[in-house]
Amino acid sequence: MIFVAAGTKDGRDLVTFLLGHGYDVTASVVSRYGEQLLSESRGSGRLLINDQPLDEKGFSDYFHAHHIRLAIDASHPYAADVSRNLMNACAAQSVPYIRYERDLSEFPGSSVMLVHSYEEAARQAACCGKNVFLTTGSRNLERFTRHPALKDCVLTVRVLPTAGVVRQCEEMGIDPGHIVAMQGAFSRALNRELYVKYKADVVITKNSGTIGGTDTKVAAAADLALPVIVIDRPVMSYAHLGRTYEDIRRFIEENYDGVYQKANGH
Repeated sequence: MIFVAAGTKDGRDLVTFLLGHGYDVTASVVSRYGEQLLSESRGSGRLLINDQPLDEKGFSDYFHAHHIRLAIDASHPYAADVSRNLMNACAAQSVPYIRYERDLSEFPGSSVMLVHSYEEAARQAACCGKNVFLTTGSRNLERFTRHPALKDCVLTVRVLPTAGVVRQCEEMGIDPGHIVAMQGAFSRALNRELYVKYKADVVITKNSGTIGGTDTKVAAAADLALPVIVIDRPVMSYAHLGRTYEDIRRFIEENYDGVYQKANGH
């Protein structure tokens, strides 16, 4: 059984790729919404879904209980704790580990400020204007709503369209009229229209690569001459790193004899 930390769209797509090639997969997600999306995956391989948060011990226990023989880390590029715990658990259990890492976006000719923390992003945004358009999700929203530099700013947040996330935004003091609950990906044109509608003075995002929509966010901001603050990815050291699904497939073939658990038993 292959374990996939699948907290992103490309993680879910990777699970579908593996199932389509007949691999048995247990996929770990961070939300009920992610579980719903994963349950739609089809293939000749068998799929199990874990929707419970796992720390280092949790990963180790799960590996033992489900006979995990190889782990793929396709968690969000900013989920450093997940990657660290998964790597430690793999080392302790002698389970081969590989990180699937989406490509970074590049920003030639754009007004991008690269920062290395949420707090630095908040301070920079406050210098750019009153209306701040946040596209960093709900997980770290409190770092912005409680930052003193933004106390006089209007925050517009774009988050997943689930009741729990919207409620979380309201509990943090975000005005309902400034909660954009939508499922991406978003085109350049739609991003541009949203920036205009909410009178954005500055956009805050992460470098989540093309699949995360960073390129279209930045391009739309450039159309309007808006500054963009990009929170850079955490620096992590991975023993094995794959950039494509074929990289992952080769790693599987090289590191787990018999990992292809075909639905027909071959």
